[in-house]
Amino acid sequence: MTVAKWSETAMLVIDMQKEFVDPATSSLALLAGEAILPAVVEAVDVARERGIFIVWVVREHEPSGRDVELFRRHLYSSGKGPAVKGSRGAELADGLAIEAGEYKLVKTRFSSFFATPLDSVLKASRIKNLVVVGVQTPNCIRQTVFDAVALDYEKVTVITDATAAAKPEIHLSNMRDMKNVGVETPTLEEWRR
Repeated sequence: MTVAKWSETAMLVIDMQKEFVDPATSSLALLAGEAILPAVVEAVDVARERGIFIVWVVREHEPSGRDVELFRRHLYSSGKGPAVKGSRGAELADGLAIEAGEYKLVKTRFSSFFATPLDSVLKASRIKNLVVVGVQTPNCIRQTVFDAVALDYEKVTVITDATAAAKPEIHLSNMRDMKNVGVETPTLEEWRR
């Protein structure tokens, strides 16, 4: 891709928070999420070198859970739940940090586009192409990617070894589904070229 194309590309780093990828922080953390952390760090480094606009997509919920999906609200009954604003679990995973000029987007649902300003921010930044990394493939990755396709982003790429699900077969099945709707699914090494 040319330099001009990279300036029309954004990387969405989705839910790479301690709550979801650090087993020492949370029992909800995916071991596969912890395993992809080095690939996500590397993908972010490559994106920065290329001048790609980076969007850090995170979940941050109210202690009451009133802003979380109905099926998860029971997790907040004690006033403490996953990824509560200001909690250790809501922090980015070790090795990841937001730098100047990058954008932090807080979401409360699976899709990064649902009830957020993401599409407006990307279009105002003249973004036409997306590269997606993070967790977890069948939920937040998949719904964000399908919304990006529906919103007519020209090229949507999901880096296969910088995304993860609870089980490898679930990850691969979802990657196949996304590929079937025109999403590119390279490995990090293939994307680096």
